[in-house]
Amino acid sequence: MADDYRRQGFELERRIFELDIKCSSLRAEKQDDDYLQNASAILDKLKGFYRQGAESSNLSKLLQDYTQVILDITFYEENKLVDQEFPEDCSPFKIQQLLQDLTEPEVLVARLAPAQEVQSVLGIELLECLYWRRGALLYMYCHTLHQRKQWIKKNKDTFLKEGVRYLMRMLQVRNSVKLNDGVVLHDSAAASILSEGIFSDTHLLTMMYIGEMCFWAVKYEDCSDDTTDRKEDRLQFRDIGTQILNKYVLACEGPLQGQGWNTENAKEILSILQ
Repeated sequence: MADDYRRQGFELERRIFELDIKCSSLRAEKQDDDYLQNASAILDKLKGFYRQGAESSNLSKLLQDYTQVILDITFYEENKLVDQEFPEDCSPFKIQQLLQDLTEPEVLVARLAPAQEVQSVLGIELLECLYWRRGALLYMYCHTLHQRKQWIKKNKDTFLKEGVRYLMRMLQVRNSVKLNDGVVLHDSAAASILSEGIFSDTHLLTMMYIGEMCFWAVKYEDCSDDTTDRKEDRLQFRDIGTQILNKYVLACEGPLQGQGWNTENAKEILSILQ
């Protein structure tokens, strides 16, 4: 057991000090960035922990802090790409790098705490955020470039499929509340939303992103090369987009009516997908 703790400590310590070097380099670009400042503060705390020679008695908390650092640093890097409108020369490589960074917490949990579920180590909100950030990054990339028809055709498998997959995983982290499971909710509107697995504004936005990405995949499909696999892909995108956007519209025009959620774009996409 002691050997396991030491192995965990060395692995995580190495990653923490590597990330600290990266954070310092980025802060040289923008010293007053809130996300980098938060990442730096957490890293200082983590470095202090290891410099004191403490053993990793609470691996879960260390991994949660490490994950928050990853989220903060990658958010800064993503914003740079968005502000630059995803430069063609470097964006594909940079996006793959960001996706790898945002996957690393799950990899570390599997390596350092193999007997535990990722969700039980990181918690629901951090795990949701990791999926959301990967899916939203790919959404923003496709949103910026989707009018380039040839680009969508060439990159659909790489970016659209992966983006939809990450966003669907985000929606599946929490189980929808089943009202016949002994759960009593006195607010019928809240009950309706929770029963559909909608727990926050981010869940609603995720649904809209999925619908749009499915629409782009169908819109820019090359029907002249209609193999069986391509037909199945198109049907899958149609089915997912239709199912998710119907839920979105029902929620926004039902329990959430008057809360500022617009359904015009969702309805227009549905009319095409259906």
